[in-house]
Amino acid sequence: MCFSKMKKLLSLAVLFSASSAICSAEEVTIYGVKSLSGSFASYGKYADMGSRLAVENYGDLLGQPVKYSVIDTEGNAGKAVRKVQEAIRQQGALFFDGATLSSTALAIGKEVDKAGGVFMTPAGADELTGSECNNATFRWSVPTYGAIHETVEPLIKAHPDWKRWYTITPQYVFGEALLNNAKAVFKAEGIEHAGNSYHSLQEQEFSGYLTNAMAAKPDVLLLLNFGGQSSNALRQAVNFGLKHQMKILVAWSSGLDQLQELGPQVAEGVYFGAQYWHTVDTPMNKELVSNVQAAYNMNPNYPMAADYIGTRIILDAIAKAGTTDGKLVAQAMENSRYQGPTGEETVRAADHQVLKNYYLLKGKAASDMQDKDDYVDIISSGQSFPDESSLDCHRG
Repeated sequence: MCFSKMKKLLSLAVLFSASSAICSAEEVTIYGVKSLSGSFASYGKYADMGSRLAVENYGDLLGQPVKYSVIDTEGNAGKAVRKVQEAIRQQGALFFDGATLSSTALAIGKEVDKAGGVFMTPAGADELTGSECNNATFRWSVPTYGAIHETVEPLIKAHPDWKRWYTITPQYVFGEALLNNAKAVFKAEGIEHAGNSYHSLQEQEFSGYLTNAMAAKPDVLLLLNFGGQSSNALRQAVNFGLKHQMKILVAWSSGLDQLQELGPQVAEGVYFGAQYWHTVDTPMNKELVSNVQAAYNMNPNYPMAADYIGTRIILDAIAKAGTTDGKLVAQAMENSRYQGPTGEETVRAADHQVLKNYYLLKGKAASDMQDKDDYVDIISSGQSFPDESSLDCHRG
């Protein structure tokens, strides 16, 4: 009789213990904000692949498998904000990664901050970790400050006779940030800014701007646009014969996928700034290349690497915090050091900027390529960030 009662009590204890374990487990969902349609759909596709792979490879977190849900921003800040608001309100979403356009990233960051969540982005505008920084927003990609300092400065130092530079700039927050940083470097290095042409975010025909550049007779044409726009501008520049009249630098390329699109005939002799290159010799990058090749039968490109590591950083912070409380997860991310695709990377607490390398690449001739993705040589790499004492980030 006593044995029977004890057996029942033990069974109840086991049931209670299992029930408590289930209740204590917290479900983690990462929301990928990606431009799967619109002008930057090709970028968004790879970014989505990166976040998905990071989640699939992570395994269980806080007692449950990690989930992933994608939000198509459509390359439109207004639509992106509405969809993020719905996810926060209806699904209780707290953890977001992505956003191609700086205007979209800035808007999303404010909404996630209101919700007490975490948002990691690879977008470029300096305001993200500057005047419009907040407790929720973190950025993996080097800001426009670093992109200019790690491309324009090395070329000026290596070629002091390249005295006159002309810029072509998209007229929105990201382009303006690149242009302002370029002007600052020109002034500091005694370079003549021979002129600038602005274009809209919808522009695809660049002949007029290139004609202006040719008339200015610069030593270097600096393209400050991104994605399809920089590819179109570069193709048209090559068709106009500008490679024979001046050097060309694309300050912010999307790396491998852009070079695959352009081909060596266009890319040869052109300089490219890049957040990431798949041949970088670091332990984590080797792991990333292996995982991407196994999953997608390709080498990782910049959007894939950026959103893979961005998602991974959030997941690791959740594991470190031991909770899905967004504010505690954000605190766990601050000052974290980890092995990233570019080597050791650090999340600076002061402005939530990841400190990492930026690369200056130079396009190879087709005859010099060792494999189908060997489009460039790495000319230099380094880290350039505003000093903490000069930061314009003041979080509440």
